[in-house]
Amino acid sequence: MKKIYILIGNYGSGKSELALNFAFQAAETGRTELIDLDMVNTYFRLTERGKMVRQKEIRLVSPNFACSGIETLSLPAEVASAFALDWDTVVFDVGGDAVGSTALGRYHSDFAALEPGQLEVLNVVNIRRPLSGTVEKIIRLQEEMQVHSRLQITGMINNTNLATMTGPDDLRDGYEILKEVSDRTGIPVAYTTGRQELLDQFLSEGHDPKYIGKPMAIDIYMKRDWESYIHSLS
Repeated sequence: MKKIYILIGNYGSGKSELALNFAFQAAETGRTELIDLDMVNTYFRLTERGKMVRQKEIRLVSPNFACSGIETLSLPAEVASAFALDWDTVVFDVGGDAVGSTALGRYHSDFAALEPGQLEVLNVVNIRRPLSGTVEKIIRLQEEMQVHSRLQITGMINNTNLATMTGPDDLRDGYEILKEVSDRTGIPVAYTTGRQELLDQFLSEGHDPKYIGKPMAIDIYMKRDWESYIHSLS
C-alpha cells in the first residue's frame, strides 16, 4: 500500500532536511517520490540536492522556476503523479504558513480519496524558532495550517535543534513543550529526530515513550557553509 508523508512546519523547522531523510530511508526498500511544495522558503530548496536525490533513484518534483533566481514559483503538473503512479512512498515538503498550506489544500480531493492509514500529516516542530517557541504559538500555528491545508495533522515531530550548535538540552526542551501540546490538542508526538549521538543520549534518560514516538536518527544534507555547498555541487 502506498504511503504518503506530508511534512509541514514553519520556516526553520527543518522540514526539508527531514524530507530528504524520510525519502532516502524509504528508497532503501521501495519506489519513492519526493515533492517540494514549499512555495515560501527560497533559501533551502530540495532542488539543490537534485543530484544526490537522483543517485538514490528517487523522483524529485519541484516548483517551476525553483533555483532559477525567479521568486514567483508555481506548482508543476507533475504533482499529480503522487496519486496516479504506483509509488511505495511519497514525501511532501510543504511550507507551514498560510501560503504554503494553501498550496497543499489544492489537492484536498486527492488526499481525501486515500485509504485509511495511507496518509500521515506531520508537523515538524523546532522550538528554537521564534514562531514555535511556546505551547500557545505551536497550537495556534497548527490550527492555521489545518484550516489552510484542509487536512488534519496526525502527528508532531520533535526536531528541536540549533544547527551545528545543537546539544542534549534542545531535544529535552522540545520534549517538554510538545508533551504539553499533545496533552492539550490530542495530537500525538509521532517522531523524535536528531543526530544519532544526541538521540542516543536523550533516549537513555528514561523519558515517557508516549511523547517520543518513533526515534529517528538523521543525517545532515542541507548544509549552508560555503565549503559544504561547493562540495555538494561536484
